[in-house]
Amino acid sequence: MKKDIHKNICEEILFSNFYKKYAKDLYTFLYYKFGEQLNPKDKVQEAFIKVWENCKKITPDKAKSYVFTVGHNLMLNEVKHQKIVLKFQKDKPKSHTNESPEFLMEESEYLQRLQKAISRLTEAQRVAFLLNRIEGKKHKEIAQMLDISTKAVEKRIYGALHKLRKEIEELKSI
Repeated sequence: MKKDIHKNICEEILFSNFYKKYAKDLYTFLYYKFGEQLNPKDKVQEAFIKVWENCKKITPDKAKSYVFTVGHNLMLNEVKHQKIVLKFQKDKPKSHTNESPEFLMEESEYLQRLQKAISRLTEAQRVAFLLNRIEGKKHKEIAQMLDISTKAVEKRIYGALHKLRKEIEELKSI
């Protein structure tokens, strides 16, 4: 029985061999399970990036299981996201036929100001805010995704809201 002398897969050669050995298998697994529409190639890359980011925690004997689990979870998250997108498209108002051109112009300007304000948030605030408000994730879920405490997530979201309210007066009434 061959014994692994490596404690983790952080060595570049070891990781490279690991990638060459399992990337195609992971792609095939994700492709057959979820299809081509959800971009299994991208999820394979993301899964291996996660492995590399956490390489000190992953022993070589657990690496295959870890990368397949991460890849599978990434695809499940994408499926969930696509369901939300479809639901939003189905539920959104069909058209603004009754609104005046002035209203439509104001709405467009408001959306532009909102997008600019969101783009001026720090990356940490923007990520937490969008995950919470757009994708509907709970603070605990975001904390797990970003590997931070729920208090840190709350602080980021409330900081983002505070900045947005300062920049766009209309948000105070929401």
